[in-house]
Amino acid sequence: MINESQPSRRARQMRDKAQELEQAAQRATDPAERQRLIEKALHIRKKSEQENGPGSGTMDPM
Repeated sequence: MINESQPSRRARQMRDKAQELEQAAQRATDPAERQRLIEKALHIRKKSEQENGPGSGTMDPM
């Protein structure tokens, strides 16, 4: 069992949330909702990079 540190767990959670938002944006039919979801995902990824270092906010490009 891997003992994950609190910062890396938080970074993973933020990446997962951003990915969920990006997937929801791809499914959204309303352009305004799609844009809102994309912007929220980008905000989370940027915050993750600020808190956890470069590269931590991105896993897969949209």
